[in-house]
Amino acid sequence: MTDTIVSSATREVVMGFDRPFVMIGERINPTGRKLLAEEMRSGDFARIEADALDQVAAGAHMLDVNAGIPLTDEPALLAQAIKLVQSVTDAPLAIDSSITEALEAGIAVYEGKPLINSVTGEEEVLERILPLVARHGAAVVAISNDETGISEDPDVRFEVARRIVQRAADHGIPRADVVVDPLVMPVGAMGTAGQQVFRLVRKLRDELKVNTICGASNVSFGLPNRHVITGTFLAMAIGAGMTSAIMNPLHPEAKTAVMAADVLAGHDRDCAAWIRLHRATGEAVGRRRGGRRART
Repeated sequence: MTDTIVSSATREVVMGFDRPFVMIGERINPTGRKLLAEEMRSGDFARIEADALDQVAAGAHMLDVNAGIPLTDEPALLAQAIKLVQSVTDAPLAIDSSITEALEAGIAVYEGKPLINSVTGEEEVLERILPLVARHGAAVVAISNDETGISEDPDVRFEVARRIVQRAADHGIPRADVVVDPLVMPVGAMGTAGQQVFRLVRKLRDELKVNTICGASNVSFGLPNRHVITGTFLAMAIGAGMTSAIMNPLHPEAKTAVMAADVLAGHDRDCAAWIRLHRATGEAVGRRRGGRRART
């Protein structure tokens, strides 16, 4: 089996087919968050600190850190955000940027082995990102699209992923350090989006033997009650073999679906994490009711 190890200075997280699903907190990202973008632009990082602590408290095993704000010094912002997050939590990080200089700045201040988010199948991107990943001994997210765009055919996406894994090997990057993103499209716009991902994840697990990741919230974009859709998608993806996702652990519909899927997939030994979650929930309810435990 393939284990992908990422770490902070003091803590390791392992992705693997027979291991608990890795939840990667998505909220430290100014894309679509106008207030966070404005605060970061002005040098106010208080919300980033709060988001980091809240996501870890909610169960995130890792955190994705992105500082992509137009017309700013993204390398400096990303490095500053990473240093701040690592000062308040020992959760390993995914360093998230499409700009090589920002990735380099983030890696330079990072303590541990990060997950670099990301590389695609375009030749120019492969030649920019893979040497950087190899030089720093990092792990990398491989997004299964290339110069031709995003194919609706899972077999085409698989071949893109295969090519990235092969090119990574040419740079001395082991298969275990390549985590493939099969690309989740909004199911409201593409009715077969979920089926495509499940089929591709199985193929990536069984044939390419790589761990997988996705941006989970994409699947429910534009739909009502979207967190239920996201949670159900994640549970089904876990059943197909997906091993991690960038998601919001503050949404209980998604978090509990992941944890229940881990139980049913045999990844939560003795159901220990599930029991701890509901013991803590019961105690919290009891405190709100004057110290009496809620009856179930």
